[in-house]
Amino acid sequence: MTNKQIATAFSDLAKIMELHDENPFKIRSYSSAYLTLRKVEQPLIEMSDEEITALKGVGKTIAGKIRELNESGKMMTYEKYREMTPPGVVDMLKVNGFGPKKVKVVWKELGAESIGELLYACNENRLVEIKGFGQKTQTELIKKLELFLNSQHKFHYGKVAPVQEVILEKLKKQLPKAQIAVVGDMIQLNPIVEHLDFLVAGATEVEKVFDDKNLVFGKKDKNGFYGNTDEGIPVRIFICEPKEWGSKLFRYSSSSEFISAFLEKAKANANADTVDFKNIKTEKIVFEKAQLPYVLPELRYDESALSMPVVSEDDLIRPEDIRGVVHAHTTYSDGIHTLEEMVDEAKNLGYEYLTITDHSQAAFYANGLKPDRLFEQFAAIDELNAKQKDFKIYKSIESDILNDGSLDYDEEILKRFDLIIASVHTNLKMDEKKATQRLITAIENPYTTILGHPTGRILLARSGYPIDHAKVIDACAANGVHLELNANPLRLDIDWTWIPYAREKGVLISINPDAHSKGGIQDIKYGALVARKGRLTKEGCLNARGQKEFDQLIKKD
Repeated sequence: MTNKQIATAFSDLAKIMELHDENPFKIRSYSSAYLTLRKVEQPLIEMSDEEITALKGVGKTIAGKIRELNESGKMMTYEKYREMTPPGVVDMLKVNGFGPKKVKVVWKELGAESIGELLYACNENRLVEIKGFGQKTQTELIKKLELFLNSQHKFHYGKVAPVQEVILEKLKKQLPKAQIAVVGDMIQLNPIVEHLDFLVAGATEVEKVFDDKNLVFGKKDKNGFYGNTDEGIPVRIFICEPKEWGSKLFRYSSSSEFISAFLEKAKANANADTVDFKNIKTEKIVFEKAQLPYVLPELRYDESALSMPVVSEDDLIRPEDIRGVVHAHTTYSDGIHTLEEMVDEAKNLGYEYLTITDHSQAAFYANGLKPDRLFEQFAAIDELNAKQKDFKIYKSIESDILNDGSLDYDEEILKRFDLIIASVHTNLKMDEKKATQRLITAIENPYTTILGHPTGRILLARSGYPIDHAKVIDACAANGVHLELNANPLRLDIDWTWIPYAREKGVLISINPDAHSKGGIQDIKYGALVARKGRLTKEGCLNARGQKEFDQLIKKD
């Protein structure tokens, strides 16, 4: 098990114990274990009991449970409480923003034992009858429950990408003479994935790939083989003859909307009722037969790509085009690694600069920097910069946007930063008009350089801030503010669909990892990949510029 999986097991244990009114001290200790274990760098599976026990807040009891998890994949204490709890109530604990205390109330007082029952009760207006639950709470809960239900059996691109690589390598090893390609959601670079899809031509032993404890066979039909990983990710391996490779590759690498529009265009170009696209060996020939220019798979989401300027593989932004790490946290606020460690990692990865953007003082929940600690960090950055050659560390901050749209320090401090990322972290329930004005006020602040994750969404968990995107982007254009595409695969915010409008208005996109650890810097690739769907070029990306040009672009007139 990974450290994150082990840590999450303790978080789950604390939540389910709270449902059953267990010892608050034990609950706190398991919650603390979650916070501690998720930050441990060395794999817990490789550590001795003595090393684990030496971790802050981790005693013999927790060390024993970690050993139990590593050996069996289960924790008997958790299993005991799970058996005492209806499965649907356990599911309620997974709903973002719906904690154990409230889950217990609806279970015990309302009698709801599943998310479906609870949603029905809310729609019947029954939650308002319970103490502590008003109309507003009920309305918000309905949104959370519906989002949870709609998100089931869906996965973040960044979370399944490593799994895809493992399966792809397994296919290549097992079927060395076959044609093999990634298709479906992954080749289209969709932020949310429902299946891991592969196309195989010229092979007869595909089913053997499933002969693995981590990849379980389910069924087969004339089109292919179907199964699941041990984490529940559906895997589909489509099969075809080599002579039809191009036809099938096009089919499985395009959305249904794109295919429908493509066929209509092909019929119009051929002046025929139908055009036969069966048994074509390459995708290139598919497009040639339709008398249409080739469209990259990531752009085949609807008919719009057929009327937009043609772009090639190299025209669009690539992960390797990013030259600087913008938006990174350290142990000064809620990061896992020190300033020095983040600098070393950025340099080792080949980047030319790093902006240190710890949380501002209002973010007490994230150990935000009061002025004294901020100036201490400034001094540390100055000292490190003096030692650098061909690398620069920028003094920056992720400033909370306060309720009125103002930034989180007075002007005397704001003017000392090299650049400022302004982000909303609190009071996410404003209506669209107020939320939009709040962002515009922050954008109009002369010290704002980049607007961070504009909606604050968390994919598959939180819808995000309701804003008028066009007005926000217009304000960025009018005030020389750049726009963040937060590359964390759980965010990918701003949504890629708004990138074309931003570029039309002259707003540069900054692909930022929002790194809270050294490993978090790697998330840049997910931002760059999804930005391709928005047709972002290297010229349209702020941190695809070298250090000198970046310096010029972050300066305000």
